[in-house]
Amino acid sequence: MRILVTNDDGIFHPGLEAMVNVLQHFGDVYVVCPDKERSAISHSITLRNPLKAIQTSLFSSGVHSWMVNGTPADCVKLALEVLMKEPPDIVFSGINIGPNLGRDVYYSGTIAGATEAALSEVPAVAVSLASLDGSNINYQQVKPLFYQIAEVILQNQIQKGMMLNINLPYTSKELCRGVKVVPLDMTVARYRYVGLNDPHGQLYYWLKDEYQQLTGLAKDKDFAALREGFITVSPVEMRGTQKRKLDQMNRWFYPFNRNKEEMFHV
Repeated sequence: MRILVTNDDGIFHPGLEAMVNVLQHFGDVYVVCPDKERSAISHSITLRNPLKAIQTSLFSSGVHSWMVNGTPADCVKLALEVLMKEPPDIVFSGINIGPNLGRDVYYSGTIAGATEAALSEVPAVAVSLASLDGSNINYQQVKPLFYQIAEVILQNQIQKGMMLNINLPYTSKELCRGVKVVPLDMTVARYRYVGLNDPHGQLYYWLKDEYQQLTGLAKDKDFAALREGFITVSPVEMRGTQKRKLDQMNRWFYPFNRNKEEMFHV
């Protein structure tokens, strides 16, 4: 099995190393990651600057790895189109520091890496850890939990055009309460702008992450399940349009199109 790994925290991040260590038990691992942190960069790609892919030897023998001066989406696209001689069987993105929940699917570079693979019909998984302090994480505690989840995923088949968004509670395998497959809670506004004055009285706005202060979370959705100590798995489908919606909107514009048909004698 060929497994491609990427992230948005950069190729030197210990969360990436932990993911690679686990996935080596399941197949041949290829790593293509940004050369520095690209968090919250969403699904952007590099259009106006050249990309450079530098092969590295940061990981153990048998792991092919490159660092790229681009975004997570760049990394996966470059891997699929150029760097890998054969396409991967699956793509993992992570392990991200800090959970990716609800609306984060539109902001996260970690999720964008997985989404880019799903758009090319390659099974994809984004993995994040519910810890906001990246400086003091015990990855020996995290790896057994990720191993168990990865094993189940690799034994099954992810539907084409779908990405799995997974969040791990920062706890031991023994204390984890289980797995909940739940929808994303899009009602939660996790990030809010707050105003701060500089020493000269100029007002600036910063984004504040209010994850730890959130209350009244909807049960059976991702925010609440993770808070309760469950691993959350949220399938995200990449379907762009639905036939029912297309038919409905065609009816909206029927009078306009009918007039045009009469005008142009179609």
